[in-house]
Amino acid sequence: MAKPLILVSNDDGITARGIRHLVEVMVELGEVIVVAPDSPQSGMGHAITIGNTLRLTETDIFQDLGVLAYKCSGTPADCVKLAKHHVLKERNPDLVVSGVNHGSNLAVSVLYSGTMSAAIEGAIEGYKAIGFSLCDFSYKADFTHSLEHVKHIANEVLKKGLMPGVALSVNIPPKQNQSIRGIKICRQAKAHWEEEFDHRKDPYGRPYFWLQGNFVNNDKGEDTDVWAVDHNYISVVPCQYDMTAHHTIAQINDDWDI
Repeated sequence: MAKPLILVSNDDGITARGIRHLVEVMVELGEVIVVAPDSPQSGMGHAITIGNTLRLTETDIFQDLGVLAYKCSGTPADCVKLAKHHVLKERNPDLVVSGVNHGSNLAVSVLYSGTMSAAIEGAIEGYKAIGFSLCDFSYKADFTHSLEHVKHIANEVLKKGLMPGVALSVNIPPKQNQSIRGIKICRQAKAHWEEEFDHRKDPYGRPYFWLQGNFVNNDKGEDTDVWAVDHNYISVVPCQYDMTAHHTIAQINDDWDI
């Protein structure tokens, strides 16, 4: 039987440690092709490039693993689109995986995440898709404890499938003295960022701003992604690109004079 075809992307850029680990795991499961940004694209959400040119360049960065790879000047969503229409051409991937992201993508962060946008783009195209994130922003974050779980979850999706239009957001706790307690299927926590802009001046006296903030979680549920990671579980949240608030349609039809 032919090996499954696995498309790998990310938002931290093709030279990031996380994508190297992800490729090393995925080659154990199938034939891997990488299309990833040539520079960091964190926080780009589902942006696509429409006003500028896109460049796609073959690279030997994963030659030691026998993996064909391309670096792209665009966003993570651009990478998946170019992979479909140009790199893979008539072939459809059996799985799209994104990451492993250097930092968490919990709760509302899924909306801003370039990692998840690559996975969601895969789901839009009709592919099974997963976004993996390690909840550790440290430059020296250790990914090694996450790899067996990444492999297990990816293998489950390859074997069991996903409902159409669904991508999984997987968040893995940072490496600690205790081992990961297991995997929980969760909902996104109703949590948010309390943001502020630090107003600064450059050496020429010109003003600029730097976004900062604190993550606030007032959701006390024990079925959320934040609770799971805080209690040393891997959280798996099924996500969809249909953002319709279905529960509101009837209320608007009843209340509005239309």
